[in-house]
Amino acid sequence: MDEQRVTIHDVAARAGVSRAAVSLAVNGRPGVSGPTRARILAAVDALGWQSNRSAGARNRQGAGTIGLAVRRPARQLGLEPFYMEFLSGLESVVSDHCGAVLLRLVRTVDEEIALQSHWWRTRQIAGTVLVDFREHDPRGPVLARLGIPAVAVGHPSLTRPFASRWTDDATAVAEAVHYLAALGHRAIARVGGAPELGHSVIRRAAFTRAMGRLGLVAGPQVDTDFSGASGARATRSLLTAARRPTAIIYDNDLMAVAGLSVAVEMGLRVPADLSLLAWDDSQLCRLTHPALSAMSHDIHAFGADVARTLHDILKGERVPAHPVPRPTLTPRGSTAAPGESGAGAV
Repeated sequence: MDEQRVTIHDVAARAGVSRAAVSLAVNGRPGVSGPTRARILAAVDALGWQSNRSAGARNRQGAGTIGLAVRRPARQLGLEPFYMEFLSGLESVVSDHCGAVLLRLVRTVDEEIALQSHWWRTRQIAGTVLVDFREHDPRGPVLARLGIPAVAVGHPSLTRPFASRWTDDATAVAEAVHYLAALGHRAIARVGGAPELGHSVIRRAAFTRAMGRLGLVAGPQVDTDFSGASGARATRSLLTAARRPTAIIYDNDLMAVAGLSVAVEMGLRVPADLSLLAWDDSQLCRLTHPALSAMSHDIHAFGADVARTLHDILKGERVPAHPVPRPTLTPRGSTAAPGESGAGAV
């Protein structure tokens, strides 16, 4: 269909929605469901329609604007320290280039593909940052075919053909397990994130491998959605099991804080009865009592590195994949030898 003759009526008819719904979807406003938004954006792309807002963006060539779509509920994203720090790092670099970060929350990978395609075809972005990769992630072939400049946050085995930045999760997990084992722990469990995510797969395998190399039977690994509520449920299930762990590793700090609350609720002393080790190490870990031991890494610097990498790509430079500095162990009051009471025990 001729782009000059396509109207909002045509888009609404193709998507089977009202004109108001089309307006809400293309302007990124609430009021339409995720599947409906994806259907509308697919219709926009298929027909080649440009709203007035999109036309303005086309004239600007998306200069300086980078996209970031995150598959998280809005409430959870606001509570999760990792993404707040990561966004802060992105923005610190993008603002230096007089640009902006265009953030959108999506529900499914298909919705993200439709959104990223729409952003690119309507020239709302100059490039994009891709996060939360799965094994055999479907975004790669589609977005690469469109030619979107992108930096992928994830291990290269998950993110090809995009340039990638990632943390060495396998080595960090091994360090955490070896540390707890050196303290004398033999029953170690892990509370992981979403099982379909590539870094969850890597961490799960690394945990099992590290325990095996130490001659220990790998403890249970519980999958969650990264929320505090799911972290609490996972902790409660581990602590009521027949073989209760003496140490638990958590895939983020929000779940570790929730786990500490559950331990207190059940009358366990931390670290005398139970050692807890968090991931990411935001300020949350330092505000608890006892303070949480953590695998620490500079998430703000991670986000800044990703943004600089994308700007290098936009300048036409060849950018090799490389890891960012891996997480390092920061012992605090939540870990000790089994049965050892300390000043920080609760």
